[in-house]
Amino acid sequence: MPHFTADREVDHSARQMLDLVADVEAYPKFVPLCEALKVRERRNNGRATTLITDMTVGYKLFRVTFTTRVDIDADSLRVTAAYLDGPFHHLDTEWRFEDRGGDRAGVHFQVDYAFKSAALSGLMGAAFSRAFRLFSDAFVARADQVYGRAGAIAE
Repeated sequence: MPHFTADREVDHSARQMLDLVADVEAYPKFVPLCEALKVRERRNNGRATTLITDMTVGYKLFRVTFTTRVDIDADSLRVTAAYLDGPFHHLDTEWRFEDRGGDRAGVHFQVDYAFKSAALSGLMGAAFSRAFRLFSDAFVARADQVYGRAGAIAE
């Protein structure tokens, strides 16, 4: 069963990183393999938000769409996504953010997944594994773009 974990420190606040990850509709602009993302439902409950999303990912000629429930908890600085429907047996992701003082944060990302079909796993499994390894870099690059690069000189 494929599993990937990444831990890193970034030059952005934990809240900025949470907001960036929570902005799922922007994913097609920068997330590896993500071609489309549609929010079907949005429920707000105080500082927590639940989204039902359809995400389409593609690699070469293959496209798959799957549905997840995304829970965004601003108080605990945590975003989780649980698989609801699509080509996976399971897909669970978690982002946790920790303030490290100033404009620094610790970012923890993990994903566990397995495709229902051995054929699909063979076709897309390697691409997914590579993409997940690029995720944390993609989110840090997006944070630099949205919030500015730490230490950059304003013009």
